[in-house]
Amino acid sequence: MDVLTSVLGFILLALTTSSVIRTLIVPRGLTSVISWAVATGVVRGLHLFSNRMRAYRARDALLAWVAPLTILGLLVTWLALYWLSYALLMFPGERSGISQAFRESGSSLFTLGYATGSGAPLTFLDFCAAATGPIVIGLMIGYLPTLYSSFSRREANVTQLGWAAGEPNWGPELLARLWALGQFDDLPDIWASWTAWAAEVSESHITYPVLITVRSTRSRRNWVVALVAVMDAAALQMALTPDYPQGRARSVLNQGEQCLKSIAEVLGSQLDVPHRMPHKGSVTREDFDRAVERLRAAGMPLEVDPDEAWPVFRQWRDRYEGVAYLLCRAVDAVPSWWTGPRTPATEPVPTPRLGEVPVAGPAKVQPVNHREYGAAQERRREHQQRLRFLIRRRKRGRR
Repeated sequence: MDVLTSVLGFILLALTTSSVIRTLIVPRGLTSVISWAVATGVVRGLHLFSNRMRAYRARDALLAWVAPLTILGLLVTWLALYWLSYALLMFPGERSGISQAFRESGSSLFTLGYATGSGAPLTFLDFCAAATGPIVIGLMIGYLPTLYSSFSRREANVTQLGWAAGEPNWGPELLARLWALGQFDDLPDIWASWTAWAAEVSESHITYPVLITVRSTRSRRNWVVALVAVMDAAALQMALTPDYPQGRARSVLNQGEQCLKSIAEVLGSQLDVPHRMPHKGSVTREDFDRAVERLRAAGMPLEVDPDEAWPVFRQWRDRYEGVAYLLCRAVDAVPSWWTGPRTPATEPVPTPRLGEVPVAGPAKVQPVNHREYGAAQERRREHQQRLRFLIRRRKRGRR
């Protein structure tokens, strides 16, 4: 009996230590049974309640507790397992029974020091337990700033995208607003920024999987939806304006696809999410035509016919659509256009058009939509062409 409890305590001690090292120290996407069990328990427990809520804002408010409870649950679970493992190791040398072994283990682990055993083996275990508790708590304290730093860097780009692509983000809206506001030439810089963002998010979220469940500060904002919107915008640009520089658009699509797939693999192993889901809610030709109309309303000229652009767009989106839907559903991202179904079924939140912006003239703010911007740009081009024509005719008359 003594040998069995000692072996069991040593195995439990080794498994717990391995889980702590894999989660807090090793900078790789390593998994452990303990961290997987805690994360799965927290996620499934909260989803039991969130799936009964029809209002998405209420679900988002509840699921915002997934990451904090997972972190707290890991710390409590590790300390409890250390308490149990040291008690099992102390039990053979403790004459007063298992209760006294638990008292001595807890006293040493939490550095209370009110119960100490006699004998060299128990003294050695007391010292080990006394060192284990502060080390684990210290590692967790150092773990939190790293998480918050990665979260802040991730959300910086997501927050900036809110004005450019609406909230919830939508790829066609990003192109439409940039064109309407005369910032279409900034696209290469945007693609470069999001390529670097996708690479950093991929590394940080593989190393610290709990970041996957950390939600944005606003219910209509989500990092997966933001990445999908950027990739959709890049795919639309490549399909509809092939003469525009495509190199950085290809880069953001390739890096974004790699980011989504790598995180989906971690999500599947950590949170027991299936790697494949029913391919429902795919972007149809009707959805694509609606996006084209939004771009035309903004005044954006299309270099190719939509019939020719549709197969190109569909070919690019097939590469990341399924895994994007999996992630959006797994993290219960805000239901939005072109991001697939949710559980429970929720109607997509429409992306607003360009809102109120300052206009020239009296100091006031007027609502201006895409069509008015497009018409204004068309009138400006016609006026410039008319001026050029009059200047050329005047020059010919002088001759």
